[in-house]
Amino acid sequence: MTMSMSGALLTDHYELTMLQAALRSGAASRRAVFEVFARQLPGGRRYGVVAGIGRVLDALEHFRFGDEELAFLSDGRVVDDATLDFLAGYRFRGRVDGYPEGECYFPGSPIMTVEGTFAEAVLLETLILSVLNHDCAIAAAASRMVHAAGSRPIIEMGSRRTHEMAAVAAARSAYLCGFASTSNLMAGRVYGVPTAGTAAHAFTLLHDSEEEAFAAQIASLGAATTLLVDTYDVERAVRTAVELAGPELGAVRIDSGDLAEAAQQVRAQLDALGADRTRILVTGDLDEYSIAALAAAPVDGYGVGTSLVTGSGVPTAALVYKLVARESASGVLEPVAKKSVGKPSRGGRKEAFRRLDESGTALAELVTVSHEQPSGARPLRVPLVRDGEVVRREGLEEARARHRSALAELPVTACQLSRGDAALPTVFD
Repeated sequence: MTMSMSGALLTDHYELTMLQAALRSGAASRRAVFEVFARQLPGGRRYGVVAGIGRVLDALEHFRFGDEELAFLSDGRVVDDATLDFLAGYRFRGRVDGYPEGECYFPGSPIMTVEGTFAEAVLLETLILSVLNHDCAIAAAASRMVHAAGSRPIIEMGSRRTHEMAAVAAARSAYLCGFASTSNLMAGRVYGVPTAGTAAHAFTLLHDSEEEAFAAQIASLGAATTLLVDTYDVERAVRTAVELAGPELGAVRIDSGDLAEAAQQVRAQLDALGADRTRILVTGDLDEYSIAALAAAPVDGYGVGTSLVTGSGVPTAALVYKLVARESASGVLEPVAKKSVGKPSRGGRKEAFRRLDESGTALAELVTVSHEQPSGARPLRVPLVRDGEVVRREGLEEARARHRSALAELPVTACQLSRGDAALPTVFD
């Protein structure tokens, strides 16, 4: 099965239902402002991380209804002829503002604002939310893991535990939040994420002996390679590895058992064999909690897969896309808000700022409709799209640096792994 590259059908049927009805009523051309935000941080997290903005901008540029998309909608009687005519000429010509990637966010933070006609903006809801809900969830998990690991590097290796394209996006978000590399080659090709890989148990089992497998890997990749030592007996494997590679052996990987105890034993054995510079990499269903528990173990790096690509138990950021302002019959942009119990929203086009104390520690998230910058606060949002054209692009290195700064700015309670309230209160004005 092939998928259209336009992304126009990566949406929900009801977006087109609303569009058709709005075209019929004449309201489709009204100016409208939609806002992406989270009512709360899921999973008892204390902060969220913005990721996926670059992917949204890429998708926006290719959001077109070509002949194949229109034929599908026509054949399925999804919309009427007037709506098909509108979609054939669809281009987003509005504006988008939002938090840049790597920034932290809190409940009510206006992460992204999409402004245009109702017809232009409503069609983007599902696409924007599917990207941001996934990428922000992965980023939050990755950030917590990186903090738990301290100075020890983490390799992202979850490609086999999720959808093939979600794996690429997850590797991007993980790297943005401080992971050192990924096993996913497509993430390396598309986003420039450094790639790394060792070997699986299958490679050892393929050969007639563990010694033969290690010798083949060393002959091919050099003594600096990483050898997987827990296929059979760890102690024997480590001894064989050092005998073959010498003290220049790069690293050994442990993938099972009590990782803390195994790391202690392997470190002592390596040192006794003269391989005191050989690193120990551990893998095997790790998450931020198990990484934190290994802080005192002689571990030099981690490999994380399933937990990372599933958001460490929180696979969505629970972001929503709500209409917060619309053009009135008199041509004035007026606030609108949902009033339902349990799912309220706040009307008006907003700006956001982070209030800091004299030492530079964040005190509160300020969300205002006045658009005036409060004293002692820094602005959080930037222009992303103007008149339908992307006006801001940045590389992952810039986003990585921003995330380090944003996280360092938060109070120390933000990085506690226990469930709790958001690290900053959100103050609305």
